[in-house]
Amino acid sequence: MKKEENHPYKIESLTDAHRAFGLPKPRHPLVSLINGAHVQADMTGLPQYHVLGFYKLSYKPKLNGKLKYGQSYYDFDEGGLLFASPGQLIGSNDNDASVCSEYTLLIHPDFLLGYPLAKTIKQYGFFSYSTNETLHLSEDEKETIFEIFKMIEKELSSRIDDFSQDVVISQLDLLLNYANRFYKRQFLTRKAVNNDLLQRLEDLLDNYFNDELSLNQGLPTVGYLAEHVNLSPSYLSDMLRSLIGQNAQHYIHDKLIEKAKEKLSTTTLSVSEVAYVLGFEHSQSFSKLFKTKTNLSPLAFRRSFN
Repeated sequence: MKKEENHPYKIESLTDAHRAFGLPKPRHPLVSLINGAHVQADMTGLPQYHVLGFYKLSYKPKLNGKLKYGQSYYDFDEGGLLFASPGQLIGSNDNDASVCSEYTLLIHPDFLLGYPLAKTIKQYGFFSYSTNETLHLSEDEKETIFEIFKMIEKELSSRIDDFSQDVVISQLDLLLNYANRFYKRQFLTRKAVNNDLLQRLEDLLDNYFNDELSLNQGLPTVGYLAEHVNLSPSYLSDMLRSLIGQNAQHYIHDKLIEKAKEKLSTTTLSVSEVAYVLGFEHSQSFSKLFKTKTNLSPLAFRRSFN
């Protein structure tokens, strides 16, 4: 008999989540704020790894004081704000999983239907970051976030009326805007780590082409770079955007064009051969990208160089 596979535990509704936390049913079926100072959630019954059917924002007061970036660590003394989106696997093997959150906000996607936020919430990259890419807050930032949590808590604790959803949506929008601002600050205040990251990316792409991995693996991808620096693709793109004004895909394209110029100017390889060596399946795709980036065709560039 085939052994049954272990699948992550799925928590589909807010009611299921409250039950897993050992809490009473939520006052509203589609949105809930759990204040750790008022109620103590029982985390022992929650599976180590699980998948949620809703958005989750939670603030944990302690995250071991370490945040890993590639092979380096950035020290933190403060807690952090964690984000998870529907269908995302979350969980941890470390001690952070056992640390209770001070605030936990749960929002079912159906609560956002009919509002612009239903679409824009998916554009916030931090919902796809892994837990080791948490938003760490300064004391001032923490105070701002907590004030919004308290406003949401007050609204949800009041009598629900025709305006309740509009008010909570506005408060959630405000919370996400502040989180986005603080994430940008987080990128910019890690200059040493960020400079190290840029050097590692540069080395990765140089080695990729020098070792001719492109011949077997094709064009380098955002996923390839992200995996080798231990970051999620979306977080890597956001970091690069804050550092050099372009996302990871554009960064790869620029490096491709640099390598193409080198080969066009220093070798006798044909345009098709250059495209093949760089990992393009079709030389037309290479020529199109090259012209988009340089306003010249590969042949025109070679002639102008000569």
